[in-house]
Amino acid sequence: MSLSVYTLLLREVIRFYRQPNRVIGALLQPLIFWLLIGSGLNASFQVGGSSDVSYLEYFYPGVLLMILLFTSIFSTITIIEDRRDGFLQGVLVAPVPRAAIVIGKALGGMLLGVLQCLVFMLLMLTPMVDLPITPLGFAAAVLCLAVIGFGLTALGVLMAWPLKSSQEYHALMSVLLLPLWLFSGAAFPVDGTPAWLHWLMQVNPLTHALALLRHCFYVGVEGGVMGPAPLTVSFAYAALAGVATFVAALLIVRRG
Repeated sequence: MSLSVYTLLLREVIRFYRQPNRVIGALLQPLIFWLLIGSGLNASFQVGGSSDVSYLEYFYPGVLLMILLFTSIFSTITIIEDRRDGFLQGVLVAPVPRAAIVIGKALGGMLLGVLQCLVFMLLMLTPMVDLPITPLGFAAAVLCLAVIGFGLTALGVLMAWPLKSSQEYHALMSVLLLPLWLFSGAAFPVDGTPAWLHWLMQVNPLTHALALLRHCFYVGVEGGVMGPAPLTVSFAYAALAGVATFVAALLIVRRG
């Protein structure tokens, strides 16, 4: 099973980086969001009445989440492409456990998402943000991105598996992904929103995943932006959502 997982993982990574448009697009859109929206709101934004955190600093983890979300989930379009080209049928009739398909796809999408986030963090924008991140915090952030990316790719597998065409896939993703990201607290805080929106953001698993990611940037330092719930609650909620999504993906793949 481990060889099957590794083969599928490697195939996902190679296919992604052989398509430069996907690589550039996965970074360019969040970069534009961060520069334009971040710069536009930076002068007037405050968190909880405090001026200690700029909007660029607040928005930074949200942009990382956007990169991870779009890269991880959109990597699962290869399921539809593999079904169209006959590769998936070959895998399904081979002596390969169905779980290996889900794990291989999820690990591949997770790795792609984390690599794209690392490019963003290390080469582009981290020097422009006054984040007090420590080496321990950086390591925790990478680990957090990996765990979130695995769950997001499992969600992509769950949604892509029943679909028959890339048109259906893009239509579904265009309706789902941006609201899922916006209602996570990535662009604006949960506190202060209307009651209906506050409830919607609280039940969104990405809200709690983002809270964990934000916490990583302030490990070992004082201050910063915390999430809408205690850290243990956010961890439990996000972990439960990730496990449930992965199990659901396993079940739908086993059903064929």
